[in-house]
Amino acid sequence: MAASVTVALGLTAACGGDSDNSGDGGNRADSGSSRDSDKKSSQKPAPAEKKSTALTGADLEKAVLAKGDLKGHKIEKLSAADMPSQTVPADPAACQPFADMFMFASQPAAKSRVGRTVTGPDELDATVISLALLAHEQADAEKVMDDLRTATKKCTAYEHADSKYRDVAALTAPKAGDDAVSYKVVGVIEGQRTPMSFTVVRSGSTLAAFYSINLLKPKKFGVPTEIVEAQVKKLKKL
Repeated sequence: MAASVTVALGLTAACGGDSDNSGDGGNRADSGSSRDSDKKSSQKPAPAEKKSTALTGADLEKAVLAKGDLKGHKIEKLSAADMPSQTVPADPAACQPFADMFMFASQPAAKSRVGRTVTGPDELDATVISLALLAHEQADAEKVMDDLRTATKKCTAYEHADSKYRDVAALTAPKAGDDAVSYKVVGVIEGQRTPMSFTVVRSGSTLAAFYSINLLKPKKFGVPTEIVEAQVKKLKKL
């Protein structure tokens, strides 16, 4: 398992770069004042507007999954080296959203990011799962989602940072958050084909991104629903 994790992080490093006048007018002294007051008091309060501005780094630290949020799972921080701030061009350019999200990056760039790795309770399970929260202004978050969805239609293979990626295809996205996109990518690393699964969920102005890979059983891959649901639920509580 330790070797699997090391190789998975090596895949990430292979693509790496360097490492937010009005007044009440008073009460009328006439017979209609009480009726107006009763009418106003019976009206339902307007629903709170969804937060559309970017969350701060401190906000993300409160919202990201932590120890105890997933029973039996071990959650650890991703280092800055695993989430480089600079992006590397992909060829063809239509696949750039995938190349960026591989490093939990995006264009437009997030205002702040936090990342975690999640290890399940089964010590024999070689699945490596990473997740990140990306803080955006809502318009930017929506653009990133649109770009990813467009890429699933226009990109089938690409090269990025001296690595090749093939068989890009859309997957069924979970019903989570305000929008969600899922897709698979097969990385060709030193001649070995390694399927990888990605899911990105938008909740308001924040993106929750998930990445899953199983090095021992390549055909067994996918982001567990329980992890996606737990992270999105916690994010919504913020």
